[in-house]
Amino acid sequence: MALVDAYGPSGAHAPLALTPEPDAVESLLRAIRIRASARNEPIVIEHLPAPLRLLGSGTDAVVVQHPGLPERAFKVYAPETVGCLPDEYHAYQRLAGSPYFAACLGQGAFYLVLSYEPGPTLYECLVQGIPVPEQAMADVEAARRHARRVGLHPKDVHLKNVLLQGNRARILDVSKYVAPGDEDRVWDHLAEGYRRFYPVIRGRRIPVWVIEMVKRRYKAQPKEQFSLDLFGARMLRVLALRP
Repeated sequence: MALVDAYGPSGAHAPLALTPEPDAVESLLRAIRIRASARNEPIVIEHLPAPLRLLGSGTDAVVVQHPGLPERAFKVYAPETVGCLPDEYHAYQRLAGSPYFAACLGQGAFYLVLSYEPGPTLYECLVQGIPVPEQAMADVEAARRHARRVGLHPKDVHLKNVLLQGNRARILDVSKYVAPGDEDRVWDHLAEGYRRFYPVIRGRRIPVWVIEMVKRRYKAQPKEQFSLDLFGARMLRVLALRP
């Protein structure tokens, strides 16, 4: 029977069996074929065996769920990026018990076992016109402060790895939190943009192509000359012209 280390309510180590049919679950995870890009592009999924369900994907890994384990999610790393797994596991250990992050229940050689967290991402909230409350944004700031207090360096926080659960937020990806340096200008700009510009679009459905266009233009901005006021005003004009 395949076992992974897990944490019980007390935080002590305890073996967690991948039930039901643990060996079958492990075999399914091994059968996933994914490929990561050296250019930090979205991961390529070549094969995802049934009955696994894809919950999300990024540049390093995919997150899947087995129908027999509805309270669990499995983050499976690509062969090219599996070296990131120990850092993420370590970060989750530091964050254990925090209400702002998913819980890590164990690890395998190439995957993490996480708590399944329902709710739309902030990206999906924009697409679906779901209002993002101020409390959720405040939760992200509180989560970053907490991560720093436990010796981590929070970064790479963005719209696709923050979930909205009611009016609260939960962060999913902590894979970059161990490496030194916690400057996260992307989130800083998102938070400031929320305060300055979000009231104009609150509850409005934003097409995916518009969000992706804004992302491309943002990444193309010279960092030393970037003005959030000017950039935000230009993007709002685009939305006004193309509702």
